[in-house]
Order: sequence, then structure tokens, then C-alpha cells
Amino acid sequence: MNESPIKKEPSRHGFGRGLVEAARIHHNVVGLCADLTESTRMKEFKEEFPDRFFEVGVAEQNMAAVASGLAASGFIPVIASYAMFSPGRNWEQIRTTICYNNQPVIIAGHHTGLSVGSDGGSHQALEDIALMRVLPNMRVVSPCDSVEATQLMKLLVQNPKPSYMRLARSETEILTQQSDAVDLSSNTILYQSSNTAEVVIISTGVIGVEARYAAQALAQQGVSVALLNARILKPFPVEQLRFLMEQFGVTTIVTVEEHQRNGGLGSIIAELIADNGWSQKLLRIGVDDQFGQSGTVEELYKAYGLDRDSLTEKIKGFIG
Repeated sequence: MNESPIKKEPSRHGFGRGLVEAARIHHNVVGLCADLTESTRMKEFKEEFPDRFFEVGVAEQNMAAVASGLAASGFIPVIASYAMFSPGRNWEQIRTTICYNNQPVIIAGHHTGLSVGSDGGSHQALEDIALMRVLPNMRVVSPCDSVEATQLMKLLVQNPKPSYMRLARSETEILTQQSDAVDLSSNTILYQSSNTAEVVIISTGVIGVEARYAAQALAQQGVSVALLNARILKPFPVEQLRFLMEQFGVTTIVTVEEHQRNGGLGSIIAELIADNGWSQKLLRIGVDDQFGQSGTVEELYKAYGLDRDSLTEKIKGFIG
């Protein structure tokens, strides 16, 4: 009997679906895009709600300012572009017009991480978590697949405040189900080898697929391990992580991200360990102070040590 094919879809598609579903219920949701409606999947919103869609052109700074004004007028604006341009190009406008005024604008940053592939280093946002989490009032979410992106999008609209959603271009495996409980105050366990977990791997975004395979490989080698999907990066659910570490008897934490090792998920966890006086050892796996480059997703994951085999070897070596 043949196994069912693994379902794959880009997380950006989930964003597009969630935006349309949310807009059908919340009539004050409006969409703004910087000349990228097709690749950001805002096309569906534009087609269903043409009177609530604004094409601002290649003017990301203006898009942020216009969105802030719309929010001040009672709308819930959702702005979409490649993350290298929003928040990369319009960070100051996001800071001053959106966050400083605490306006409920949802920023969808697309083409994040190495999985942009052949578009190359100029379009691979590897610094966006650092940029956005440092902003006061800003919430940061990073779905692991398209299903979670849909659910998070609908939740962000229901809980309006400055928010950033990190999205990927390439197709990746679906790790969650529609029936899974999702909220804006907790993360979720994607894999657990036993009732204990010497090692907790924390991944964020679609690299969770590679992290899950690595966790399963480690379990087969006798390591008790759990995988936590950090869909909520700011405010990070600290008490949930503390409870999991006490419940599982965790001695080692490993972070995995398609982002610079500095400033992203690894830095968040390092700060929590330092601030709370935790004793767990920490291994941060990400891009090590480099820019991206062109290649297939598989080639880039391998080159930067983020593929499942490299992750397994790094973690196994760290825990000895």
C-alpha cells in the first residue's frame, strides 16, 4: 500500500487565506501592498474586497505611514511586502508612525529566511526578527506552516495592536492541523520522544520541519528530546517554557532558526536564561553572521548547516 503524499504549501498562502477569512467577518480590515499582490498572496483579498484594498506601489515607507493613518481612523490595516523592504526599508516609519502611536497595523513580512532560494542574499531577510522585536508595543509571530499562518492571521485581526508576522516563500510540510488549538500567548510542542526531555529544541518558522526530523533522529539514538514550535516570539511565553523545563527535566536547550544567530530566537532564549538565572546549557543554531546566497532550498540549508542531518550532528555533538 502506497503512503499518502506529504502535504506541502508555502506559509504565505496561509496568510492570504487567513486575511480573506478575517476580512469577511471584520469589515474594518483593509489591505495595503507594495506592488507584490501575487507573491504576497494579497491577490485574493484584492479580488474579493477591491474597495478595501490600496496599492501603494514601490513605496514601503509611505505604505507604513498610510496604514498608521488608517488605523487612527478606526481601520485594521494589513500591509504586505517582502521582509527586506518591510520592515527592512521602512523600519523608521514603522517605529515612529505605528509603534510610537501604538496603532493596530499588522505587518506581513514575506520571503524571510534562506528558503527564498534562488532570489539570493539581497532578498533573504535574516535580520527581521531582531529589527521587530526591539520595538516597543510590537508583537512578533512566526508560523511554522500555512495552517498556523491562517489561524494566527485571524487571531491578530481579533486582537489589534502593532504586529509582525514572518512568512516564507517555499513550499514546506504541513506540521499542524486545523483542529490544533492556537492562541497568541503560548507555543506548542510538535514532537516529544518520551515523558521526559533531556533536550528541548525550540524552532521558529518553517525550519521546524528540519528540526522535527532532527528530533526524531536523536530519539532513535537514545536521546530524550522534545520540539517546541515558537510561533510566538514577542512577548515570549516565558512561564510556559519554565513549566516545560521543570516538567521534563531539561538540561539543554537548542534554538533553530532561519535568521542570524544574533538578535533572533537564540538571543531571546539567551536573554531569558540570563534574566531568570536558569542553569540549562544553550546551543544557538542559525546563520552565523553571513548574508544569504542563491541556490535551492536544500542547497542553502546544507550550506548553512540548517538541514536535518547537520542539525542532528550539531546537537549530538553539543550534548556529547
